[in-house]
Amino acid sequence: MESWKSIWKREEDLAHIHGWDFSHIEGRYEEEKDLPWNYREIVNQYLTGDAELLDYDTGGGEFLLSLGHPWQKTSATEGYPPNVELCRETLLPLGIHFKECQDPAKIPYPDESFDLIINRHGDFDAPELYRLLKSGGVFITEQVGGDNDRDLVVQVLPGTPKPFPHLNLKEQRKAFEDAGFQILRAEEAYRPIVFYDVGAFVWFAHVIEWEFPGFSVEKCMGNLLEMQNNLERDGKIEGTIHRYLIVAGKL
Repeated sequence: MESWKSIWKREEDLAHIHGWDFSHIEGRYEEEKDLPWNYREIVNQYLTGDAELLDYDTGGGEFLLSLGHPWQKTSATEGYPPNVELCRETLLPLGIHFKECQDPAKIPYPDESFDLIINRHGDFDAPELYRLLKSGGVFITEQVGGDNDRDLVVQVLPGTPKPFPHLNLKEQRKAFEDAGFQILRAEEAYRPIVFYDVGAFVWFAHVIEWEFPGFSVEKCMGNLLEMQNNLERDGKIEGTIHRYLIVAGKL
């Protein structure tokens, strides 16, 4: 037990990310390998070369940069302080219009600024997005649903309430329709998330602290040992991710 505890506490101490970088546990876990849609392909379907593009809650800008859209037609926001500094260092020198923003209902751009707004696993406010889009503009989001990782949370922190129970396709689709959007595409999926060692899970649970509030190796040691026993029996620790996709157009 003490050997496992020492290993897991080292993972706990290392549980920090720069941007949205999960490379520390690459090869030790898997998720989003088999979603029924491809977010990048959907974005590229709507992204024309002359479009004014906004990536809201861009993280460290990794996905945005990978799109290769003309920098002068690219804007981004981020609210998490370490990522804000990273974006200032990486996006502004390229000529991307970056602004810090922590309130999705008060995005600091004028009305009808954008042809396309994208958002992956970030926050959003449907009426504010409607304000920012030009007529004929499109908003694309892939979201983490309220049931995400719940079976894993229950294993280590039983009794923890869902942090975002309203995040599901039915409720969020209605929010966009109420804001005036036409729903162009809407899908929901529950797929596996797999860990191949408990240390990777410990790192993950600390980073995703809003899903695993109060998690620590010390507090959850008994449940982590049970998880280790299950891993030795089954060869993996498996949970369930919850994702939904909305593509909404402004008429």
